[in-house]
Amino acid sequence: MIESDTVKQFDLIVWDWDGTIADSTGMITQALIKAADEAGLPALSEARARSIIGLGLRESIEVLYGSIPSEQAQALITHYNRNYYAAEETILLFSGITETIASIARKGCKQAVATGKGRRGLNAALQLSGLAKYFSATKTVDECFSKPHPQMLDELMDELVVMPERTLMIGDSQYDMQMGKNAGVITAAVTYGSQTATHLQQYSPDNMFHDVAALSAWLLAST
Repeated sequence: MIESDTVKQFDLIVWDWDGTIADSTGMITQALIKAADEAGLPALSEARARSIIGLGLRESIEVLYGSIPSEQAQALITHYNRNYYAAEETILLFSGITETIASIARKGCKQAVATGKGRRGLNAALQLSGLAKYFSATKTVDECFSKPHPQMLDELMDELVVMPERTLMIGDSQYDMQMGKNAGVITAAVTYGSQTATHLQQYSPDNMFHDVAALSAWLLAST
């Protein structure tokens, strides 16, 4: 972890969802592997499937398979959505993350979500988790360009009237780190989600945390 001696440095905390708040990377990976098989596409390894978590689904298909016929792409999307939503209610949050988000809210710091999920998926996750009340705004790939484009962060900062230097992006993927850099905000990588510390270090996060407890302690000292 990169230590900071600056306290109360953030007015807005923006969270990624899958792999950062929700322990969903395994389910997403298996849903995608199964969907590729059902759509008749080349088999995906677990590592390859995990590597695109954070992107929008259409952008993920482009990265994994390049330009494929639209009917094949649509078949993959259909199968993935069916597999994902069948298991949606079994997704757990990382231990301690609810308490962390609630504690930040009590301190008066604004919080938001920027995710590669679609609006339907995020709304369902917010309802199931009970976390919706803590977020001032949310952005998904249904309203914005996919990560690493900075649109999600740019719109959240505009809506909530916060400057980039007072904004923190927390995520578990390279796409979160790249989006944060593109928007000019501070970044924090978590290594308990979809990508390893070694991989994430290549994208120069400003801070790195290996568990929720360490992340929580730092956030509560910085808000």
